[in-house]
Amino acid sequence: MNATAIKPIVSGSASRTRFNAIKNLRPEGLSQALDAFENGRLGAASRMFEEMIRRDDILCGLNLKRKKSVSRLESEIVLLENTPRAEAHREALKNFYATIEVRNLCDANLRGGLRMLLSQMMDCVGFRYSVHKIEFMQEGSAIRGIFEQYPLWLFENTSGKLKLLESEIQNTPGKELDENEWLVSVGDGLMLASSIAFLFKQLPLKDWLIYCERNGMPGIKAKTDAFPGSPEWESACDAVRDFGAEFHAVLSEGTDIEAIDVSTSGELPYPALIERIDRMMTALWRGSDLSTLSGTDKVGASVQWYEGILIEEDDAVNISDTLNRQVDAQVIKMIFGDDKPLAKFRLKLPDYETHKFELEIIERLTKLGLKPDPIELARKFAYPLKSEEGKDEALD
Repeated sequence: MNATAIKPIVSGSASRTRFNAIKNLRPEGLSQALDAFENGRLGAASRMFEEMIRRDDILCGLNLKRKKSVSRLESEIVLLENTPRAEAHREALKNFYATIEVRNLCDANLRGGLRMLLSQMMDCVGFRYSVHKIEFMQEGSAIRGIFEQYPLWLFENTSGKLKLLESEIQNTPGKELDENEWLVSVGDGLMLASSIAFLFKQLPLKDWLIYCERNGMPGIKAKTDAFPGSPEWESACDAVRDFGAEFHAVLSEGTDIEAIDVSTSGELPYPALIERIDRMMTALWRGSDLSTLSGTDKVGASVQWYEGILIEEDDAVNISDTLNRQVDAQVIKMIFGDDKPLAKFRLKLPDYETHKFELEIIERLTKLGLKPDPIELARKFAYPLKSEEGKDEALD
């Protein structure tokens, strides 16, 4: 009730008009959008990226896995020195992150806390940037933060620094961002490459669907000696229609139709091409092929599973460093007046190095002839085993 605003927030005029940015998309249209993105005009490409991630099953899953692998991590406030002042900084930051409120400019239904903030910041992995407007509220001696995510198509980057646009169709330079009011996360921007893969995946996928539609059901041909237009003829026509085939014909005696078979006798090229693109996107986003796309004769995860761990560690460090630079310092400055924080936010990573060392020991013992119990081994590393029905079983 006694909250007072330290930094007033100014809402941009974000357009909430819904349209399909990838409808009838062609290679030349995507190329123009990507070139504009590289030159600082982010609107067209970022709109396309949003639609592609929502509509493609593989991209949607990979994006969610990449984001949730970081947002699910536990967090902590670590001391930078062992002093009473540092302890006070840690308590202030702990209270701040425990009470933050997170919103979305384009969807007022989205509300959350720290986990939602981490997930939204991870949008920079796909989109290159993720931007939040920050409002700091003072409640007694504490500081509370409100983070509101803005869509990337409301910014331009022609000067090499993000600027806010009054509308996404604005062609003039945008408004400078106050570093004390904005949180800007920068990542890999994987959608620049994934959008190209998405486009060339849709082309063979559509051709494959057309092929299945045309050749998935055989045609029906009926012959009758009834005169065309007679009740017997109409009965024959109704009969072939009831079969439900898309291609059907009724012929009088002495008439014949020669079918032109457009189906292929060998393996269709579409599935292999689509699978190749899906596997490429999986490797791009997750570091290795961790899905069942690796083939029907392969079981479990890839032997390159550790690459995914390295990516998760890098993402966690990137998010932590971004909050340290742009949020921690401001909170400490507002509460204590200190220019240098003596504590900082950090995401805690599982001890993968210990697990790797244990695996190396097990591998050496196996070479010496000491075979481990697969059930106990799977339980220790939380690895699912195949049941007799072919389904994965989770071990407690």
